[in-house]
Parts: sequence; structure tokens; C-alpha cells
Amino acid sequence: MSSFTSIAPNKLARLIGTPRCPALVDVRIDEDFALDPRLIPGSVRRPFDQVGDWAAHYRGTPVIVICHRGKKLSEGGAAWLRSDGIAAEVLEGGFEAWAQATSPATPVAVIPPRDAQARTVWVTRSRPKIDRLACPWLIRRFVDPQAAFLFVAPAAVESVAEKFNAAAFDIEGTFWSHRGDLCTFDVMIQEFMLETPALARLATIVRGADTARLDLAPESAGLLAVSLGLSRMYADDLEQLNAALGVYDAFYRWSRDAVEESHDWPLHRAGAPR
Repeated sequence: MSSFTSIAPNKLARLIGTPRCPALVDVRIDEDFALDPRLIPGSVRRPFDQVGDWAAHYRGTPVIVICHRGKKLSEGGAAWLRSDGIAAEVLEGGFEAWAQATSPATPVAVIPPRDAQARTVWVTRSRPKIDRLACPWLIRRFVDPQAAFLFVAPAAVESVAEKFNAAAFDIEGTFWSHRGDLCTFDVMIQEFMLETPALARLATIVRGADTARLDLAPESAGLLAVSLGLSRMYADDLEQLNAALGVYDAFYRWSRDAVEESHDWPLHRAGAPR
């Protein structure tokens, strides 16, 4: 049973992918990490014995600390954070319990290198519409909440990626791009091993809107309309991205929790004339 200083894997799973998810810090030692070199979606590795150095990064942000089995390393790390005024919990059973529950986990090998601030850096073409907004949402919610995104002229994407050690995406000829009938959003879900029913449903909507196949899902036309509207509302690409995050949050929660729900205006209320 969870205590006020711990959280169960199933409860954490409900938070991941939402804006309310705490920061996730993996403090497994190298030997334990080598047994299963994957990360819980959105988590970042930090050395447990340097918690005093990285604790300030999380001031004002709730944290869940993850070790191999949810014992001494995560307990000590969370206690240290709390002593520094940071709300911190331990994942019950650690990464081992998460993996045993067959919850999604991302191979660290596919995550791009991080910069000095422990962020992944991504670059794509300016004036995003669909894929170039859906992918940053996926990255921010399931891979790296602190990820930095650079929007540049199409001809400059690959050179900027090289000069700034950034991962280019949604540009032809790069790893993170369309493959066959799949759009970049599909590819990222596959490569990051984030396949869940909710993300699969959302991916179909995104694919339909991004590849002009509106027959794939009824919601694709709505996403296309919203995306084109946002592109007219915002001249600044980062402002447009920030506005789009809420849109994709809503589509994700619908895909996960509300597919069977409908809204019907009550045609006949009690006492109303027929």
C-alpha cells in the first residue's frame, strides 16, 4: 500500500503523459541499469551519490525517485530532496516492479544525447502544422519534459542539427521522419516503445490529419482544423507549440479515458412540453 512518501506503479502510470506528472528521477546504479537499460517514460538518470548537486534543479517541482527495487537508494534520495524542501516520493518496487507490470519503458539507446542541462535538443522546420507539433508533445510528455525545440528554415535543419548537437525530426532523410505510411509521430511511438491503446488511437488521428487521409478517424478532420487555426493565430512557432500542447493533452485524455463517452443535449426534460 502506498504511503505519503511512496507511489504505486499503477498510480504513476495514470500520471505519465499528463501535465501533472511529477519529475521522474532514475537513480539506479550502473550495474542495475545494465540489467535493463530502459527508462520509465519521461524519467532522467541522475547519480544517487550526487543528489546534493542536482537537487536544486527540482526546487518547486514534485519528484518521484526510482531505483532498482524501491529501497535504499530511492528512499535516501527522496529523503534528501525532502530535507531540501522538495516534495519527493519513492516508486514502490522500483523499476523492477514497473517492468514486471509490463508498463511501457524506453530504451535509453534511442534517446538523443542530452546537453549540459540534461535536456534533449530537437530541430525541425519552422511553421509547424501537425507532425511538428504532435512530436514535441509526445517528447515533452513521455520522453523528456525539459526538451528544447528549435524551429528553423527548412534548408538549415540538418546543419543546425550538426552544429548544435540536436536531433533533426520530421525532415526527409533523417531517422526521425516518415516511414512508408507512417508519419513521424507513429515512428516516435514505435522507437520509444510507447505503444499503448491510447497512443495508438491518437497516432491514427494524427496520421489521418498529417497525411490527408481524413477517413482514418473521424477526429482527424477536427485535429486538422485546429492545427490550421493555430498556425493562423501564432506567428511565433514556440508560442504555437505551447498552445498546441493543451490541444494534444485533451486528445490524449479523450483517447485514454473518454472514447465511450458521449454528449447528448436533453431533448425531453421532466415537465417540459412535448
